[in-house]
Amino acid sequence: MQISRDAIRRPAQQPVALLLLTLLSLALVALPFLNFAPNRLVAGEPLMGWQINRFGLLLLPLVTLWLLLWRPPGRATLIVALLMAELMLAAIIWLSGHQATLLSQQGSRLARTSFASGLWCSGALILLLITDQVRQLTPNRLAQLLLNLQVWLLPLLLLFSGQLADLSLLKEYANRHAVFDAALSRHLTLLAGTVLPALMIALPLGVMLFRRPGWQGSVFGVLNVIQTVPSVALFGLLIAPLAGLAQHFPWLGDWGISGIGMAPALIALVLYALLPLVRSVVVGLQQVPHEVRESARGTGMSGWQQFIAVDVPLALPVWLAGLRVVVVQTLGMAVVAALIGAGGFGAIIFQGLLSSALDLVLLGVIPVIALAVVIDALFRLLISLLERKDD
Repeated sequence: MQISRDAIRRPAQQPVALLLLTLLSLALVALPFLNFAPNRLVAGEPLMGWQINRFGLLLLPLVTLWLLLWRPPGRATLIVALLMAELMLAAIIWLSGHQATLLSQQGSRLARTSFASGLWCSGALILLLITDQVRQLTPNRLAQLLLNLQVWLLPLLLLFSGQLADLSLLKEYANRHAVFDAALSRHLTLLAGTVLPALMIALPLGVMLFRRPGWQGSVFGVLNVIQTVPSVALFGLLIAPLAGLAQHFPWLGDWGISGIGMAPALIALVLYALLPLVRSVVVGLQQVPHEVRESARGTGMSGWQQFIAVDVPLALPVWLAGLRVVVVQTLGMAVVAALIGAGGFGAIIFQGLLSSALDLVLLGVIPVIALAVVIDALFRLLISLLERKDD
């Protein structure tokens, strides 16, 4: 009798996993898994899970995950649960591509199969479940990051192997790959054109503010005001003065400076990037222990040598954290810059919104999210390695 009471209590040891599995099971049963339309202009009709060919493949990992809830959350249990969640994520992606292939063979070449709410919700819940299992499996931040990254190996293998080629989103990419490549190049240009000038301004400004604390209130006040201005408003405010300058000085137009396009977008994005960068420089230098500086000064180091050999290595993790915020922020705000002709993925997104083409919107949104996640993960990995080296 005691054993059965312990068994009944075991799921309470993993309340997050219990909630996520419950929601996942409901999403698979109650929400449409895919949406099928005869062409891109028609809304289409939903396909429930039981209408999907080989949908039963999801039962094995799902039932296994439920059974693991009744076991103590030991290391072996967490590893098996992690593997089952990864298998389930790859399975729902493969099922979507497989069903899209079957439907394309039965219908016309214009038929479109896209993800429905059930698949989107299931994928999000599985990713949350994986994150929870990884968190319980190891407290090491570097190991957690690597385990979360390896989750995408199977989905990427399916993508590049062509298993998903008949999905609506991939068909949209095939039709617009030249536009997509140009948007990617422009978006990365906006990112580099923002980060490099912002660093050149923020680093010396942050060092100056650290050495002159009395100036911090005024400078940070100005930067805070800039940060509170909505991005669309700031883009609009820059159109008139830049257009006027280009009119009075034609050689500026030869350099590409005008009221619309890259110039106002880069100026606005650089202004938005200054506050987090300057603040991270100041905070990073403030966190360098005074005793370390005294020791460096005692060995005969000059001010410049002390800055390079002591301040920079110890403040670098904080600086990289601020740069990580700026890069992710810039990737998102560059989308809005398409409204003033800066291009990038924002142009694809707004074109999709104007034509009510969801797949076109996703073709612009997903790469921005993917870039932000990948770059954020790389920064986290680098910061973890630096902190581990310091320890």
